[in-house]
Amino acid sequence: MTDAKPYSQACENNKQVILEKITTVFSESGTILEIGTGTGQHAVHFARHLPHLRWQPSDHPSNAQLCMPWLEDADLPNINTPLPLDVSSPDWQLPSTNGVFSANTAHIMSWPEVEAMFRGVAAILDAGEAFCLYGPFNYGGHFTSPSNQQFDASLRRQNPVMGIRDMSDIMLLGKATKLAMENDFDMPANNRLLVWRKLPS
Repeated sequence: MTDAKPYSQACENNKQVILEKITTVFSESGTILEIGTGTGQHAVHFARHLPHLRWQPSDHPSNAQLCMPWLEDADLPNINTPLPLDVSSPDWQLPSTNGVFSANTAHIMSWPEVEAMFRGVAAILDAGEAFCLYGPFNYGGHFTSPSNQQFDASLRRQNPVMGIRDMSDIMLLGKATKLAMENDFDMPANNRLLVWRKLPS
């Protein structure tokens, strides 16, 4: 079965450094929604090392089952069945959630989808609960490395709606949805881990 599992080298490269950060962010027991679970490698790694959490995988309806080989192989008691989630839906209709994690999604989604993701996350989190968003970001309209610039160009060749997002735009989204940035962690390979906290209404 292992040979049949989908595989992401990027997930293997970054899963441990992300785990080290989210361990402190998601320190209390609860259910964490993962938006864009993909292959399931992150879900398995995090659930295995954070047994106090219940991990809720989700992905676009066309991709929601991609993670099943990894989940079935791991057979962990604290990973829920993956849910289909279109972030553009006005009502996500999800079970109770105590935090949100998403990796390498903001540059794959269109900008309206990124806006919808922030609105949806803000709607399901209570005050003080966290949203962790991992990936590459620009600052002041500038790329943080030549490799990120090349990556952005390759994304836009695939689909013009994709691309690395600028922190100024992301910060405005956070303000509009009452998500306050708590940390902006420097991560390997020119990535960041942004930690947001839901403000009181």
